[in-house]
Amino acid sequence: MSHVNVLVVLPVTGEKHDLLASACPGASFSFASPRDLTAEDLRDVEVVVGNVPPRLLASAPRLRWVQLGSAGADSYVAPGVLDDSVTLTSCSGAYGQAVSEHVFAMVLAVQKKLELYRDDQRAGAWGEEGEVSSLLGANVLVIGTGDIGGHFGRLATAFGAHVTGARRKAGECPEGFERVVPMDRIPDVVPTMDVIAGFVPSTPETRHLVDADLLARCRRGVIVANGGRGDLIVTDDLVEALTSGQVGAAALDVTDPEPLPVGHPLWTLGSALVTPHVSGFWHLPVTLDNVCAICSDNLARFSRGEPLGNVVERETHLAGRPM
Repeated sequence: MSHVNVLVVLPVTGEKHDLLASACPGASFSFASPRDLTAEDLRDVEVVVGNVPPRLLASAPRLRWVQLGSAGADSYVAPGVLDDSVTLTSCSGAYGQAVSEHVFAMVLAVQKKLELYRDDQRAGAWGEEGEVSSLLGANVLVIGTGDIGGHFGRLATAFGAHVTGARRKAGECPEGFERVVPMDRIPDVVPTMDVIAGFVPSTPETRHLVDADLLARCRRGVIVANGGRGDLIVTDDLVEALTSGQVGAAALDVTDPEPLPVGHPLWTLGSALVTPHVSGFWHLPVTLDNVCAICSDNLARFSRGEPLGNVVERETHLAGRPM
């Protein structure tokens, strides 16, 4: 292939640096931190590997392809960020272990009321917080059965739960799930669920799917967890359901809005456990290994003129989104 300028903004050194650079022979590679980038740095760039601030991409007139380091692509499919001629690919498949384990730990924590005992610890209160629950024999609904949801489902099954998956089309039942239902069947199955966990991207089909009506159909005391995108849940409706006790606890690594503003009720509700969208990122070292493997494979494909993997279907994200 002809000479191409590649900008890598992943935090790579040593072997990972060499893995990416060697995947596309003949290309000119530059490595930088996204925090230090300026418009001038992108002037001659044709390929970006990693997550450049979206506002800077308009400064790259020669841009042909953006390989994100993230699984989500919400900020990059917004109108005006990328020209239609630019291919956008993600690192879907890199975050299953990290995100699922994080959210699974949060679910276990709220089942055992560890967030309340942590509050007691800080207050110097030696007491007890009452009845707890278990995943053994529990009914768990996993909304989204891809890489992350699939990992979560297998973890729940290993703890003795009965796991139902929900996705666009029912199809074949993946490992760790007892059944899979289409998304439009979710209202029918939630009344028997003890835990509802979401791992879906932000699309017209998923935005605000978990609202007051759906929560009212749930078994009282249900646990709601979310590790996908915050707008799966209508936040005000969740706060009201937590306050009334209809929802027993919430375990959220993502919220809407994000970050949560100062004074938001979720900060102080005892039944809500919130982490600031940190389940992915690079906190678990294997995640960066996975990201580099996906990126290097796509760079090699690009070098050979082959179809790229993990191409983001922008129409799926944008349909129904206000322009």
